[in-house]
Amino acid sequence: MRNDREVAKPDAGARLERLPMSRYQYLLFAVVATAFLFDTADTAALAYMLGTIKAELGLSVAEAGVLASASLLGMFFGAGIAGILADRFGRKPIFQFSMLLWGLGSLLCGLSTTYTGLLNARLLLGVGMGMELPIALALIAEYLPTHLRGRFTAILEGFLPVGFIGVGILVYFLMPLVGWRGVFLVLAVPALFLFVVRRMVPESPRWLEAAGRLDEAEDVMALIESKVMRAAGLLRLPEPVIGVVTLEADTRHRWLSALGDLWHPDYRQRTLMLWIVWFLTLLGFYGLTSWLASLLQQAGYAATKSIFYTVLISCAGIPGFMAAAYALERWGRKPTAIAYLLGSAAGAFVYGQCISHRADLALLIAAGLAMQFFVFGMWSVIYAYTPELYPTRSRGTGSSMASAIGRIGSIIGPSGIALMLPLTGPSGAFAIGAGCFALAAGTIALLGPETRGVTLN
Repeated sequence: MRNDREVAKPDAGARLERLPMSRYQYLLFAVVATAFLFDTADTAALAYMLGTIKAELGLSVAEAGVLASASLLGMFFGAGIAGILADRFGRKPIFQFSMLLWGLGSLLCGLSTTYTGLLNARLLLGVGMGMELPIALALIAEYLPTHLRGRFTAILEGFLPVGFIGVGILVYFLMPLVGWRGVFLVLAVPALFLFVVRRMVPESPRWLEAAGRLDEAEDVMALIESKVMRAAGLLRLPEPVIGVVTLEADTRHRWLSALGDLWHPDYRQRTLMLWIVWFLTLLGFYGLTSWLASLLQQAGYAATKSIFYTVLISCAGIPGFMAAAYALERWGRKPTAIAYLLGSAAGAFVYGQCISHRADLALLIAAGLAMQFFVFGMWSVIYAYTPELYPTRSRGTGSSMASAIGRIGSIIGPSGIALMLPLTGPSGAFAIGAGCFALAAGTIALLGPETRGVTLN
């Protein structure tokens, strides 16, 4: 039996909402975004090196597809447990643990001498990556005021194309010198950034309050307020709105209530919508991006050229996520998501046709740029939208479970494309990806609520 108490006081959300943006919030964002950037670099690395690894280890197309799916299987497990752990133990410790796991996984990739060893290392790396992504989103969403939340979470996800481009450049110049194993060893080093996170990023005061740890929430809020005042040159802050804080009498089984929230009548349509959208978009995204460089090699381009062209078209992701960040606050989450998903569908279909028919290089690059503009922008929108659909007590669980369902699609994608390529060629594979994006757009149109301007509870 629960005996929760309610206390009238300014809650952490109200106190955070009235804070002006200052160098301090930008610094917090930069630290979390940098950790996210390193994570996405490890995610993208295999897409550039898969063709080379396949040739060196003598892998079949099916084995290469399984290797591409290994980290995605790990991400499924990581994403599935991350939110539950973060809602139970806090955002910050789980975020740091995830960095440790993917750093160790990348190190073991670099030390692998067999296909099985590399497969297991990619699985471990994926667990860490899967844990980090939803927790980073929850942290950023819970630090920032409502009117900036969507823009900054979209910008955070925009570090995906930045990481994709950055690691492509690294692979292009470094792999000829140290091989693919050396690249993985280099990518393990940024995991040491967890010490920066440990020192500079506070626990989410919203979560501390929801967990009933009010003294700690007060200490963290006082620290944040003092740093904002100092950074903004203020002597006092606006008064927060008095709200009602619920103190949970028993927090031991909070993770069960967080899971129950997902299917509460207020949230079950949102959960169903998110699970369908995440499954379809990750199936299409990883099914296609895992094979981008490899398909160019199969079309007759040298390994270095295929890497260069993949990096080049990925550059369109930067203006893609910047435009998405603007549109989220201007148009709203729902119409922006639909527009970017439909753009991704059209871009993927056209790009597949260009590869299949060996179109002129300029046309191929133009189609690839259009596809990546919408694909990477699409992720900015979905990542910004997801954590806004649940309350603080279940935000981590809701975000990570959606991500976990999506990882099922991402596991199926690379292996499924490997099976489809001999039958349909690139045009059929990219048409499947385009269909996934179009169905996801229809799902949001039918089931998705609008969250622009809605304050987190």
